[in-house]
Amino acid sequence: MPQGLGVVLEEWKCLEEEYQQLLETHRLYLHKLEEISKLQKNCSSTILSQRSKLKAVSHLVKKCSNGSLEEDAKTLNGINEKIKTQTNSFFEMEAFLPNKNGLYLSLVLGNVNVTLLSKQSKFSYKDEYEKFKLCLTVFLLLFSFVCYFFTNYRFLDAILNFLLLWYYCTLTLRESILIANGSRIKGWWVFHHYISAVLSGVMLTWPDGDLYKTFRNQFLAYSLYQNFVQCLQYYYQSGCLYRLRALGERHNMDLTVEGFQSWMWKGMTFLLPFLFFGHFWQLFNSISLFRMSRLPDCKEWQVWMCGLCFLIVFMGNFFTTVAVVLHKVKSRNCKPKSL
Repeated sequence: MPQGLGVVLEEWKCLEEEYQQLLETHRLYLHKLEEISKLQKNCSSTILSQRSKLKAVSHLVKKCSNGSLEEDAKTLNGINEKIKTQTNSFFEMEAFLPNKNGLYLSLVLGNVNVTLLSKQSKFSYKDEYEKFKLCLTVFLLLFSFVCYFFTNYRFLDAILNFLLLWYYCTLTLRESILIANGSRIKGWWVFHHYISAVLSGVMLTWPDGDLYKTFRNQFLAYSLYQNFVQCLQYYYQSGCLYRLRALGERHNMDLTVEGFQSWMWKGMTFLLPFLFFGHFWQLFNSISLFRMSRLPDCKEWQVWMCGLCFLIVFMGNFFTTVAVVLHKVKSRNCKPKSL
């Protein structure tokens, strides 16, 4: 037998053995997948059953609490606390179980399971989301700077608005996936990205003309400032979240937001003037656009539509931030009294 043929046969024998091992490993993998699927269904149905039973027990506890003795009241309070603990633990469990997609995810992706099965996968996806936000914000900051100071071309403005539209649409999709995986994003900070996407889309379709040119520099200056503040927020929020997660005071899936939340109170209140200035700039944009829409030569529907979007964004941002600040001030004033 030629020496070359012997080498080929030996190599083939090794490959055959590896292939057989691969087949066995793959068979085991499929078997484990079936087991995982059964366990997921079992956990989901048990959680559903437990929720229903806990609701019934909670209702009974409420009934028994009326006119109960002091010792019985303590026992019932203890049961109530355990019910709350169990209910909270269900949310933790469901973060690792397949869930039905919300309306937005169903429309965009269909009935695809977006639940990531490991903590590492969830954290990696969250980390990638944060990096995506930072990179795009820096790029949009530079693009806005170039458009404002160096160019006056409508097609470059259109590219900027298209990037903003794509950016906000991508954020809404990624945030929906993160919420499905246990991220605790407050309602308004998600919803305002939908409004921002609509605003960017309307700005993109606004035809070139005198009214557009009148508002152009104001919008670019606002975009420049907004992206700058978002970069500041990301830098300080990410550091604050890292510290709070290390202390066990925040969840691993908590995200940075384009606003102010209660956990930012310590060490980040200096950002509030920047945020409020941005909020009132949104109001100023809205008022300017509504005034423009009343001009006799205003024929574009985009003018009042952009004004409405800016007004909604201002109201949501301003009242949400004020509510957080008032809540924190109130809770701080109550602490000395309780001591």
